[in-house]
Amino acid sequence: MRISTPFSFFLAFCALGIDAAQAQTDMSNFSNVARGGVSNTFVTDYQAIGINPANLGRSGNARVALTIGEFGVGVGSQSLTRPQLEKFVKHSGDELSRAEKLELARAFTSDNTLNLSVDATPVALSVVLPVVGSFAFNVRQRVTGHLALNKNTAELLFLGKDAPIYPTTFNPATVPLISEVMDGTAVQLAAYNEYNVAYGRNILTLLGVKLAGGVGYRYIQGMGVVDIRSENGKLEAYTALSPQFDVDYGKIANNPSFNRRQDTDKLLQPVGRGNGFDVGLAAEVGKMLRAGVSVTDLGSMNWEGNLLTANDQKLRRLRTSGVNSYEFVTELADLFANGTDSLLQYKPAQKHRAQLPTKLRAGIGLKVGTRLEVGIDVTQPLNHVAGNIPDTFYGLGIDVKPLKWIRLSTGISRGAGYKTGFPVGFAIATTAYEFGFSTRDLQGLLTDDDNPYGSIALGFLRLRIGKGTRE
Repeated sequence: MRISTPFSFFLAFCALGIDAAQAQTDMSNFSNVARGGVSNTFVTDYQAIGINPANLGRSGNARVALTIGEFGVGVGSQSLTRPQLEKFVKHSGDELSRAEKLELARAFTSDNTLNLSVDATPVALSVVLPVVGSFAFNVRQRVTGHLALNKNTAELLFLGKDAPIYPTTFNPATVPLISEVMDGTAVQLAAYNEYNVAYGRNILTLLGVKLAGGVGYRYIQGMGVVDIRSENGKLEAYTALSPQFDVDYGKIANNPSFNRRQDTDKLLQPVGRGNGFDVGLAAEVGKMLRAGVSVTDLGSMNWEGNLLTANDQKLRRLRTSGVNSYEFVTELADLFANGTDSLLQYKPAQKHRAQLPTKLRAGIGLKVGTRLEVGIDVTQPLNHVAGNIPDTFYGLGIDVKPLKWIRLSTGISRGAGYKTGFPVGFAIATTAYEFGFSTRDLQGLLTDDDNPYGSIALGFLRLRIGKGTRE
């Protein structure tokens, strides 16, 4: 079996984003990206899906809101430099010297070697029904990736059989377990197709305080997952990839226990299914103060197609000398997949149940008239499964309208696997139509050679009918 394709997919996005200086963000909502991800008290109508469904019940939402096509993508690294990433694109065939291998092993040793997020919302709709409340629907595609390597794993990747761990520890009587060798390593990729519905309404009005509640549900088609993690002496490793990834499974494909999916003619070929839930509360105090709290992505996925798992095992002696060129995708796949020189040995499995990437979101905001809004957000991951943010997100977001139909956004954010970012966004925002673009970190997009990050989000056709929320 060779699982080079998903890693190629993962790293190609990284390389494309940095090389073209157009890599992007963690949500397709361009308004959210313009504030660096600060959203809990800002989002309204269908944009509340996946963030805080209670905002659907806030006062002032448009009676009908519709979008066709919102998109965002982001790539970043906290350990690599922009010149290093450029070499993977422009000099991929160049042979690596031992000194370059050692340098790259050091650079890849990080809790956040690479992070990737791609979001697309082809269609979304929300409707406010008097007395009943507000409903919203969208279809969304999500791809997230996270790569973290400890010192041992990075050296095994780039030095192979010459990695320093072998002379000191490779004794048949005292060979360490993979979980010990890889402790702190994570190789994760998740690709989902989602159908979301959400409902929110006002539930209390008392002495100038309005409290709204909301719930959301999503049906999820799992298009692919790679989740290899070693933490605190425990190893978890499994993959399930759609036929669209075009994986060569070799001899495993003939195993009667292997639940193979191979119909490549269908547009969507999920290998997993799941159900997710969101719950939230949103408060308005007077006309200025807002607060919100939500828990998103409660639920689980069942992965059943093309499923392979690996258990903890003794460290094997690698046969190759590791990565020999900047085109290292094959070696990365061989190291973690069941290739010719792998640390792990996979076997077929019938079903694997995994939690969804659950998050706790909280925010507080202040709206001053119709021209200025400020908000502070904190988002905490509640588990570390593939698809979740690797650490806590903090952010301050600002929306300013110098003219009634122009909205400028900025702020400052940190966490979720990325360094401090300075977002910028521009939108034409009338009472009926909105168009905009944004980046989560202007500095990382244009000038930052260390810890490079690039992001952009676009929205071309956002329509609102009836009273808007920003006027």
